[in-house]
This record gives sequence, C-alpha cells and structure tokens, in this order.
Amino acid sequence: MSWFESLILGLVQGLTEFLPVSSSAHLRLTAAFSGWEDPGAAFTAITQIGTEAAVLIYFRKDIGRILSAWSRSLFAKEMRKDHDAQMGWLVIVGSIPIGVLGITLKDAIEGPFRDLRITATMLVVVGIVIGVADRLAARDEKGGRHRAPKQRKGLENLGVKDGLIFGLCQACALIPGVSRSGATISGGLFMGYKREAAARYSFLLAIPAVLASGTFELKDAMEGGHVAWGPTAFATVIAFASGYAVIAWFMKFISTKSFMPFVYYRVVLGIVIIVLVAMGALSPHAAESAG
Repeated sequence: MSWFESLILGLVQGLTEFLPVSSSAHLRLTAAFSGWEDPGAAFTAITQIGTEAAVLIYFRKDIGRILSAWSRSLFAKEMRKDHDAQMGWLVIVGSIPIGVLGITLKDAIEGPFRDLRITATMLVVVGIVIGVADRLAARDEKGGRHRAPKQRKGLENLGVKDGLIFGLCQACALIPGVSRSGATISGGLFMGYKREAAARYSFLLAIPAVLASGTFELKDAMEGGHVAWGPTAFATVIAFASGYAVIAWFMKFISTKSFMPFVYYRVVLGIVIIVLVAMGALSPHAAESAG
C-alpha cells in the first residue's frame, strides 16, 4: 500500500464511519474503483481504532461519567439504580452479539462477505430499511391532521431487551454495506427512540466492539507480518482527524434533518455497482494482495 492510498483510504474511513453509508463498503469500493488491492478486513479494523479514538474524545464526559458510576456500582448497591451505571451494563450487554458473531463468522467476514454483489445488495436493502425507519420517526415527531405528535423514548428508557436488540443490529454491520450507525440507529427508530438517543447509544455501543476488533487484528498482524505498518498508522491518524469532524457535524444534523439523502445515496450507489458488476466492468472479488 502506498502513502497516497493510505491517505485516501484513511479519509474515506473517517468520513464514512459515522454516517449511515457503511465505511467498510466504501473502503472496498474505493480500492475497487481505483484498481488498488482490497485493503482487507484487518486494515479496516485497525483504522477504525482511529475513528473510535475520535468517539472517546468527543463523548469523553459521557464516557467518564458512565465508567465512574459503573465501577462504583460494582461495590455500592445504591449505585445500581443510577442511570449512568446502568448504561455501563447496557453497553456490555449490547456488545455481546457482535462479539460472538464476529468470532464465529471471522472467515466469512474476511472472505465471502467482501463480494461486491453482497455489498451492493446490502447498500440497497439497508438503505430502504433506514428510509422506512426515518419516515416512521418523522410521523411520530410531526403528528398529522388527526394525530397528535408521539413522544419518543430517550436513553433513560433503555433496558436489557432493547440493548440486546441494538446489539443485534450492530452485529449486522459485520457484512460490508450494512453500516454500523445505519443499522443501530434505524433499529432504535423502529423501537421508538429519538434520533439523538439512538445515535448516542450507537456510538457508545461501538467503542468496545471496535477496540476489541482492532486489538485482535493488531495481534494477528504483528504475528503474521502482513500489514504495511507505516501507511496503516498514517491512515489511522487521518481517520481520527476526519472522523472527529464528522461526529460533530452528524450529531447536529440528525437533530433536525431527515436521513433520506443517505437513503437515496445508498440505493443509487448499490444499483450502480450491481450494473457495473453485471456488465463486467467491475470485478465482484477483491484483488489478491501481493503481501
């Protein structure tokens, strides 16, 4: 991997990680359209450490408060009813599905799931799902001629059942094209949560999963020696900087705007890929790595 490739792929990772468009799909597509080797699942997992560092800094007050309350609740029974302490447990509970499936499906994630036909299909299908969830949320928020606006749930209403459902939605993002934020936020909207609440829990829920995945891939890469460390580290730094800017913008965007622009983008991109693959202009399979 060249330094120029790492710059572009780092930017793509940072700009798309938190948007409901699938960062893994865009890394795969950027390489395919540019004629580069597929950066692979290991590169994706390692550079995601950079974007999660952006989450840690942006939500540092929330995270610090949750960690403090959760750790105290281990020894003080009266703290176990505290909302922040409960959030700590709910993040752990919600992380179980992706942890189990990530280990179980590791070979498929690094192989068959990276087929562009699967990626394109997921872009379209999940795009439609996000669109339906967005319309349901908008209907509740605005009400209608014969229907009063409906109050949606906040994170104070989150329980173990909903936490696990959020976690299952996040696990779907193991397939390129799904989108971690798209799956978890739309899942939250279907369950009746506010946009900001669903997005905030989505970002918090991603922290243990991404850091664990990145650490796991780092260990494998150090043992196997199949990662270009300089360019990968550079891409991770770029992903951190661009990712932080996107988080700040996205949290403001979702409070007043619809997800429909992302829906249209996903569906159009997915259809274009399907057509290009069908015409033979784009190979559905990843280029073989020379390293």
